[in-house]
Amino acid sequence: MSKTTRATQALKAAGAAFTVHEYAYDPNAERIGLQAAEELGVPPRIVLKTLMAEVDGKPVCVVVPSDREVSMKKLAAAFAGKSAAMMKPADAERVTGYHVGGISPFGQKRAVPTAIEEAAMAEELVYMNGGQRGLQVRLKPADAVAALKARIAPLVA
Repeated sequence: MSKTTRATQALKAAGAAFTVHEYAYDPNAERIGLQAAEELGVPPRIVLKTLMAEVDGKPVCVVVPSDREVSMKKLAAAFAGKSAAMMKPADAERVTGYHVGGISPFGQKRAVPTAIEEAAMAEELVYMNGGQRGLQVRLKPADAVAALKARIAPLVA
Protein backbone atom coordinates (compact mmCIF):
# COMPACT_ATOMS: atom_id res chain seq x y z
CA MET A 1 0.00 0.00 0.00
CA SER A 2 1.31 3.41 -0.91
CA LYS A 3 1.66 5.78 2.02
CA THR A 4 1.79 8.74 -0.36
CA THR A 5 -1.64 9.80 -1.56
CA ARG A 6 -3.21 13.06 -2.67
CA ALA A 7 -4.38 13.39 0.96
CA THR A 8 -0.90 13.06 2.47
CA GLN A 9 0.52 15.38 -0.19
CA ALA A 10 -2.16 17.98 0.64
CA LEU A 11 -1.36 17.72 4.35
CA LYS A 12 2.37 18.15 3.70
CA ALA A 13 1.65 21.15 1.46
CA ALA A 14 -0.46 22.67 4.26
CA GLY A 15 2.39 22.18 6.74
CA ALA A 16 0.31 19.90 8.97
CA ALA A 17 2.05 17.45 11.30
CA PHE A 18 0.58 13.97 10.90
CA THR A 19 1.40 10.27 11.11
CA VAL A 20 0.19 7.55 8.74
CA HIS A 21 -1.49 4.38 10.02
CA GLU A 22 -2.41 1.30 8.00
CA TYR A 23 -5.07 -1.21 9.00
CA ALA A 24 -6.77 -4.26 7.50
CA TYR A 25 -9.69 -2.74 5.58
CA ASP A 26 -12.79 -4.95 5.46
CA PRO A 27 -14.90 -4.13 2.37
CA ASN A 28 -17.81 -6.03 3.94
CA ALA A 29 -17.81 -4.06 7.20
CA GLU A 30 -21.23 -2.63 8.00
CA ARG A 31 -19.69 0.64 9.22
CA ILE A 32 -16.23 1.37 7.84
CA GLY A 33 -15.26 3.96 10.47
CA LEU A 34 -16.10 1.62 13.35
CA GLN A 35 -14.14 -1.18 11.71
CA ALA A 36 -11.16 1.16 11.30
CA ALA A 37 -11.34 2.15 15.00
CA GLU A 38 -11.45 -1.51 16.04
CA GLU A 39 -8.48 -2.42 13.80
CA LEU A 40 -6.47 0.57 15.08
CA GLY A 41 -7.39 -0.18 18.71
CA VAL A 42 -8.71 3.32 19.41
CA PRO A 43 -12.08 4.71 20.56
CA PRO A 44 -14.54 5.24 17.66
CA ARG A 45 -15.07 8.88 18.69
CA ILE A 46 -11.53 9.78 17.57
CA VAL A 47 -11.79 8.06 14.18
CA LEU A 48 -13.59 10.62 12.06
CA LYS A 49 -15.50 9.50 9.00
CA THR A 50 -15.63 11.59 5.84
CA LEU A 51 -19.04 11.87 4.25
CA MET A 52 -20.04 13.67 1.09
CA ALA A 53 -23.39 15.41 1.07
CA GLU A 54 -25.29 18.13 -0.73
CA VAL A 55 -26.72 21.25 0.85
CA ASP A 56 -29.29 22.95 -1.37
CA GLY A 57 -27.92 20.83 -4.24
CA LYS A 58 -24.26 21.89 -3.78
CA PRO A 59 -21.56 19.40 -2.71
CA VAL A 60 -20.09 19.62 0.80
CA CYS A 61 -17.74 17.46 2.84
CA VAL A 62 -18.75 16.46 6.38
CA VAL A 63 -16.38 15.02 9.01
CA VAL A 64 -17.90 13.42 12.11
CA PRO A 65 -16.93 10.78 14.71
CA SER A 66 -17.40 7.27 13.28
CA ASP A 67 -19.80 6.29 16.07
CA ARG A 68 -22.23 9.15 15.36
CA GLU A 69 -24.79 9.97 12.67
CA VAL A 70 -25.09 13.27 10.81
CA SER A 71 -28.19 15.35 11.44
CA MET A 72 -29.36 16.63 8.05
CA LYS A 73 -31.02 19.59 9.75
CA LYS A 74 -27.79 20.59 11.53
CA LEU A 75 -25.77 19.97 8.37
CA ALA A 76 -27.98 22.32 6.34
CA ALA A 77 -27.72 24.94 9.11
CA ALA A 78 -23.90 24.65 9.19
CA PHE A 79 -23.81 25.78 5.55
CA ALA A 80 -26.68 28.28 5.88
CA GLY A 81 -28.86 26.08 3.68
CA LYS A 82 -32.43 24.90 3.72
CA SER A 83 -31.97 21.17 3.06
CA ALA A 84 -29.25 18.53 3.11
CA ALA A 85 -28.98 15.01 1.74
CA MET A 86 -26.24 12.42 1.47
CA MET A 87 -24.51 12.28 -1.91
CA LYS A 88 -24.84 9.11 -3.98
CA PRO A 89 -21.64 7.02 -3.78
CA ALA A 90 -20.91 7.36 -7.52
CA ASP A 91 -21.27 11.15 -7.27
CA ALA A 92 -19.02 11.24 -4.19
CA GLU A 93 -16.33 9.32 -6.09
CA ARG A 94 -16.62 11.64 -9.09
CA VAL A 95 -16.39 14.83 -6.98
CA THR A 96 -13.54 13.66 -4.73
CA GLY A 97 -11.51 11.44 -7.04
CA TYR A 98 -11.42 8.82 -4.27
CA HIS A 99 -13.17 5.45 -3.92
CA VAL A 100 -15.87 4.98 -1.28
CA GLY A 101 -14.14 3.62 1.83
CA GLY A 102 -11.08 5.68 0.96
CA ILE A 103 -12.58 9.16 0.69
CA SER A 104 -10.42 11.67 2.51
CA PRO A 105 -11.35 15.29 3.17
CA PHE A 106 -7.77 16.17 2.16
CA GLY A 107 -6.63 16.41 -1.46
CA GLN A 108 -10.01 15.99 -3.07
CA LYS A 109 -10.10 16.45 -6.84
CA ARG A 110 -12.43 19.40 -6.41
CA ALA A 111 -12.26 21.47 -3.22
CA VAL A 112 -15.67 21.77 -1.60
CA PRO A 113 -16.76 23.49 1.62
CA THR A 114 -16.03 21.27 4.63
CA ALA A 115 -17.49 21.10 8.14
CA ILE A 116 -16.08 19.20 11.12
CA GLU A 117 -18.17 18.13 14.12
CA GLU A 118 -17.43 20.48 17.02
CA ALA A 119 -17.05 17.61 19.53
CA ALA A 120 -13.96 16.40 17.64
CA MET A 121 -12.17 19.62 18.59
CA ALA A 122 -12.01 18.44 22.22
CA GLU A 123 -9.78 15.49 21.25
CA GLU A 124 -5.98 15.71 21.43
CA LEU A 125 -5.53 13.71 18.22
CA VAL A 126 -7.98 12.30 15.67
CA TYR A 127 -7.74 9.84 12.80
CA MET A 128 -9.07 10.70 9.34
CA ASN A 129 -9.00 8.84 6.05
CA GLY A 130 -5.62 9.12 4.35
CA GLY A 131 -6.87 8.83 0.78
CA GLN A 132 -7.19 5.11 0.31
CA ARG A 133 -8.90 2.14 1.90
CA GLY A 134 -7.01 0.93 4.96
CA LEU A 135 -5.04 4.14 5.44
CA GLN A 136 -5.64 6.71 8.18
CA VAL A 137 -3.76 9.86 9.12
CA ARG A 138 -3.53 10.95 12.76
CA LEU A 139 -3.31 14.66 13.52
CA LYS A 140 -4.51 17.43 15.80
CA PRO A 141 -8.09 18.46 14.99
CA ALA A 142 -7.03 22.12 14.74
CA ASP A 143 -4.45 21.17 12.08
CA ALA A 144 -7.18 19.40 10.10
CA VAL A 145 -9.41 22.49 10.32
CA ALA A 146 -6.55 24.72 9.15
CA ALA A 147 -5.56 22.41 6.26
CA LEU A 148 -9.17 22.15 5.08
CA LYS A 149 -10.21 25.72 5.86
CA ALA A 150 -13.12 23.94 7.48
CA ARG A 151 -15.92 25.33 9.58
CA ILE A 152 -16.58 23.85 13.01
CA ALA A 153 -20.23 23.16 13.75
CA PRO A 154 -22.62 20.87 15.65
CA LEU A 155 -23.38 18.23 13.01
CA VAL A 156 -24.49 15.06 14.80
CA ALA A 157 -27.95 13.94 15.73
